[in-house]
Amino acid sequence: MLVLSLLIGLVLGGGDRTRPYVREFSWQNKQVGAADTFFVLTFSRPMDHASVEANLHIEPPLPGKGSWAGRRLVYTLTNPAPYGATYKVELQKARQSMGKAGNPMQPFVGEFRTRDRVFAYLGVEGDEKGRLILYNLTHHQKTLLTPKNWVVTDFKPYPTGDRILFAASDWSNYGPGLFEQQLYTVTTGLSGMSATQPQSTQKAGSIKLILDNLDYQNMKFDLSSDGQVIVAFRVNRHHIEDSGLWVLRPDAPWQLLLKQPGGDFLITPDSAAIANTQGEGVAILSLTSQAKPLDFLPKFDKVLSFSSDGIRAAMVKLNSDYTQSLFLVTNQGVQKELLKTNGEWLNCQFDASAKNLYCLMTQLVQGNESSQQLSILGIELQTFKVKPLLVLPNQSEIEMSLSPDGLALLIDRVVKKETLPSQEDLTTDVGSAIATSRLFLLPLVNSTSASSNSPVPHQEIPVPGFHPHWLP
Repeated sequence: MLVLSLLIGLVLGGGDRTRPYVREFSWQNKQVGAADTFFVLTFSRPMDHASVEANLHIEPPLPGKGSWAGRRLVYTLTNPAPYGATYKVELQKARQSMGKAGNPMQPFVGEFRTRDRVFAYLGVEGDEKGRLILYNLTHHQKTLLTPKNWVVTDFKPYPTGDRILFAASDWSNYGPGLFEQQLYTVTTGLSGMSATQPQSTQKAGSIKLILDNLDYQNMKFDLSSDGQVIVAFRVNRHHIEDSGLWVLRPDAPWQLLLKQPGGDFLITPDSAAIANTQGEGVAILSLTSQAKPLDFLPKFDKVLSFSSDGIRAAMVKLNSDYTQSLFLVTNQGVQKELLKTNGEWLNCQFDASAKNLYCLMTQLVQGNESSQQLSILGIELQTFKVKPLLVLPNQSEIEMSLSPDGLALLIDRVVKKETLPSQEDLTTDVGSAIATSRLFLLPLVNSTSASSNSPVPHQEIPVPGFHPHWLP
């Protein structure tokens, strides 16, 4: 009893010498994307917050901010982690929450990686003409996803990047005035794994029919940001007045949402509504059959895009002097005019943090109203500073896609034929025949905050194609 008492006294007097350690790192050996905005470190003991935050190192660096909930440190990234990289998280010399006498923790080293930089596009030459193609920019690998005898007209990647929704017909049913496309999905062969979702990997090129065209022509479609809802504009083959928006949800049949819609539509970021242009304004409609509008914005004529959090939207107002104004509209009622053009606003995209807006527009060349120049602009949404990123004289058609990490724009530069399109020709959205097309990468690092107003140099990607779109 005397010996036991002595040992107990030594333990109580010396304190607990067990060293604290990291019990769990939520991103350990995982693949993350732009939607993954924070990681969690769970400790075995209460920790001294200051010593942890001072000694936490990420390589390559990822700026962020820490917050605590008991023994858990939540580290929220300021911006999405750049794609195509492996990151190491190290923590040493941090202490338990007992002042200077706290036990130093066991050194910790964790690792995670971001998704490869991958985009999809449509081929324009040889055996690739009209086919949906995947290009892994990180590893410089190309994968053909659709058959040689099909021509793809549009596509939307799923949020995990493991599938793509696309519209296609065979070449015999493709041409001006023909709308014979059906909707399909195709697997990309990429892992659908993220920090919050289980792994889902299939061989590339597995195709599944989603919507046929037996009774209706399929004109346009959109895919929700959660990948759970497809909305398609369809026209009855025998009764043209029977046109409408149809909705498809998992494990449910297609359902008519709205008869004879007014114009373009875009699913909102919460995947619960659509913005529908109705001639005299923009209606926000619930994705419930024949639902009444949730909101109506009579001032605007088109929605170009929403921020990923749904708080902001880029909208266009057509003015009486034949100019077009770009507005920033928020769900708090703010409607701020950003810029005006005597040409057309073609596209705008918010980066993941909604700090910057990148826009594609045309302008009439002063002194020559029959000539247009195309410009890509970056707008910093706190200061509203505008920076020209790229100016292309004598060109009115290109498409752009903003990378999910916000570091680059992907654009195409189409070379049009001088002749009217034939059945063998691919065409642009406005019906011009395509001779060929090239893809370019436009870096955006510090592009909107740079002091110079000079356009940003862009670099060619050595694959011919058009209609590029980054995978999430």
